[in-house]
Order: sequence, then structure tokens, then C-alpha cells
Amino acid sequence: MSKKMHEVWVFIEQRAGKPADVSFELLSKGRKLASELNGILKAVVIGHQMKKVAIETGRFGAEEVLLIDHPTLKNYNTLPYARILSELIDKHQPRIVLFGATFIGRDLAPRVASHTLSGMTADCTDLQISDVTYLRKDYSNILLQIRPAFGGNIIATIITPENPVQMATVREGVMEMVPLSKPIQPKITEIPFKPEADDQLVRILEQYQEESKVNLKNASIIVSGGYGMGSKENFQILYELADILGGEVGGSRAAVDAGFVDHARQVGQTGVTVRPKLYIAVGISGAIQHRAGMAESNKIIAINTDPEAPIFDICHYGIVGDAMEVIPNFIDVYKHKLK
Repeated sequence: MSKKMHEVWVFIEQRAGKPADVSFELLSKGRKLASELNGILKAVVIGHQMKKVAIETGRFGAEEVLLIDHPTLKNYNTLPYARILSELIDKHQPRIVLFGATFIGRDLAPRVASHTLSGMTADCTDLQISDVTYLRKDYSNILLQIRPAFGGNIIATIITPENPVQMATVREGVMEMVPLSKPIQPKITEIPFKPEADDQLVRILEQYQEESKVNLKNASIIVSGGYGMGSKENFQILYELADILGGEVGGSRAAVDAGFVDHARQVGQTGVTVRPKLYIAVGISGAIQHRAGMAESNKIIAINTDPEAPIFDICHYGIVGDAMEVIPNFIDVYKHKLK
């Protein structure tokens, strides 16, 4: 296999010149994948006045940056971005290309995969390198694309052995962002861009962005409630506990669907992936969809009336009891201890 086939690329998503956290998380993971392949990690940066972001990728292990910088590329636009990436992949044939499973990544990655005839798996929760035997044929250095399937009831490992380029999208927070202790100075390869008439078939007239008021991803303490809380009113006790602890309130999909808590606070496969120092799961059964979003928490406390609830299989401390009786005791103790 040539050196080109050992390249791992990460698309660096940016909005208004600010790189997305998920892109740096993927660089951290890409660094490990490239090491296993004895290859190199490259970042692809598209935008305008992005030199600073290109250099910043070195903090997370990018050895080279493919920089495409042009005023017309300042904001994400499907057609030129897809054309740029497709042409680069056709030319260089990297082994692996990673995207964040964001609105931008989910729009861009399938188009590029379709054009380049690459294998792609969406919403991966893990990525590994392995030799595999498929249909009595041996393949080396295959990307294992791991994700929940069938509504989260199983974990599927997907391979695309016949495709020289393997792609995956990964949701924010799934991979851990780990900067290097000593940042490297990446080689910056500037690639010229020539606008085409088709690039303007879709034009951005105005943009409005509102920052989320909920910051689950960076919360060190999360008090999360499930359908077992019974009502939106009962959820208020979780807000009180979170306030005392200086944490955030989260919820399971069932609680969100029932209207107990806002979707912005949903933790799990179709919500946010979190790694707090303390995760308190209250009235949450612990289905695999939810565990996918919080299983890597440093400490997990589970409170549930059902002693057989799956959440007790992964928690560090479990309490079998009614949340409306247990939580007030928590609040009372913490009020006195944290004075």
C-alpha cells in the first residue's frame, strides 16, 4: 500500500472563521488512526482568512494542512465545498476521511462520498483499524465503522473493504478532544481555488445564528431525568439539585418526547454525548441509546425504582427508590455541606 493510502484526513468545519470543536475531536481520533496505519494526519481547511485555524490544527496532531482560502468560501456553501473536497480526494486518494455529523457534515459528506464512490457510515460512535476477512478474502488496515443500529438495539460494525477511500461522520462529543503536550507546526499546502458559475446556484443572502443557552457538553456535573420522573413539574426538583451542585440538567429521549424537558438537553444517541465528572441519572432505565451518550462519565449515580433497570449495570453507585423521595434528601444534604 502506498504512502498516499495511509493518509487520514479530517475536514475542519468552521462558521464565521471559528472552527467546530468536533473537528478537533476528530483530529485527536485521526491521530490514533494514522499512528495505527503508520501514516500521516492531514487537515482540510476551507474558508477565508483561515491561516490561523490551519496552524491551530497542529495542536491536535495535524502534520499537514490542505488550505483552500478564498473570499467566496467564507461561509459554507454546498456546491463549491463538495467540488473542492471531491477533486482533492480523487487526486490524492486518502485512506480515511472524517467529518463531524453536524448540519454541515451531514450535507457535505454524502455528496463527496457519492462523487468519489467512497464507502461511508454516518453517526459513528467508535472507529478502529483492523485486518478483516470478508467473503473468504483478507483485507488489511480496514476502518471499522462502529455505530448503533436498529433503533439502538444493536451495535453494528460496518466495513467498506472494496473502497480505497473510507469515510465516516461522527457526532460532537463522541471522541475525546486531546491536544498534544507539545504542538507541532503543520506544513501548510495552499491550494488555489477558481470559482465556477455553478457555485452561485445557491447563494447565502442572510444568516442568523443563536448560541445555545444550554452547555451540556462542557458541564462537569449533569443531573439527568427520564420518563420515570412522571411529569414536567417533577423535573423541577432536578433543576433545584443541579443549581445547588453548579451543574446542568439533562434528559433522556423519552423525557424529551413526553415534553418533560427541552430537546437541547437530550443526552444520548440522538442527543448530546457528554463526559462529565458526575452524572446523576434519575428515573432513567438506561437503554443503549441513552448509554451511548453518557457511559464515559467519570462517576455515575443512578436512582430508579426498578432494581433490574439496565442503568444499574454501568453506574458506580445505585439507589433503588422513588426519585421524589431520594432527591429532596440529596438537596437537603448538599445545602448544608456546600454552605
